Amino acid sequence: MKNVILIFAVLVITSFPISAVILYYKQVDLGEATEIIIVKQGDSFSSVADRLVKKKIVESRILLKLVARVNGVDKRLVPGRYDFSGSNSIQSVIEKLEKADFLRIKVTVPEGMTLWSVASLLSKKLELDSNVIISLSKDSQFLSDLEIPSLEGYLFPETYHFPWGISARQAVTDMVHLFHSQTDSLWKKEAQSSLSKEDIIKLASIVEAETSLDSERTIVASVYSNRLQRKMKLDADPTVIYGLGGLDRPLWLRDLRKDTPYNTYLHKGLPPTPINSPGLASIQAALNPAKTDYLYFIANEKGGHVFSRSNAEHNAAKRRIRGK
Repeated sequence: MKNVILIFAVLVITSFPISAVILYYKQVDLGEATEIIIVKQGDSFSSVADRLVKKKIVESRILLKLVARVNGVDKRLVPGRYDFSGSNSIQSVIEKLEKADFLRIKVTVPEGMTLWSVASLLSKKLELDSNVIISLSKDSQFLSDLEIPSLEGYLFPETYHFPWGISARQAVTDMVHLFHSQTDSLWKKEAQSSLSKEDIIKLASIVEAETSLDSERTIVASVYSNRLQRKMKLDADPTVIYGLGGLDRPLWLRDLRKDTPYNTYLHKGLPPTPINSPGLASIQAALNPAKTDYLYFIANEKGGHVFSRSNAEHNAAKRRIRGK
């Protein structure tokens, strides 16, 4: 109501006829069409008004500019893609611009997605160059500014609503900032762990790749924690697969002999970087693994795993499962 009174006052003061008030509320029907107005950084409101009139979204350029000046919208234009469909009026257009109600694109990044898969997803959804995202992962200054050792592992899995036209740098930055905001409160517990923050994320990524069952996460984390403490090789299949660039087939025995920095059958300790973006549940599991004596596990026929304390126990479990 306050805005309406203000508009009426301006119209009277500027000697506009009452028909201008009607024009302010008049609906212009676009029918089945959707008209797109792209506002770029530095665009003047005058140029935007010209496009709105040219595309017949509103009828009066003069009235549109006047109302925008009164509301201050002409000085607060937010860049973005604004889609107009159905019926529109000067009132509704001003409100849309004032609220920065521009197009946002929904992108869901699931837990356990690798850097190159995220780059591909953002490329498809946001029309970005995946190579730019990969190049950012090699930009040491960019990583330092974000306070992370690598992009892999730090692109937080979540559903995002990115503004249309966002840059690769900004999209990645937003994802890393969400990682920080979601995990910052966890690191006070880091002192209770023998692992650094970076190593916890590496371990969490392995846990994420090994199981999707919440009930198993802390147990899987305990297996790898126990192996690390005993200075045993991790023998983690997902790290081998990652080192080979991903596989669209089962892991073969000969793959375990291929020497990459991520082959934990050949190299002791955690891999050089995380192998995917772990979710919060896996990070918490890596930070607080269950207290067990387990050193081995194997997938069972029910979608879970059988855990063992010794190699003999593990081999027996393998025979029992594969014999069925």
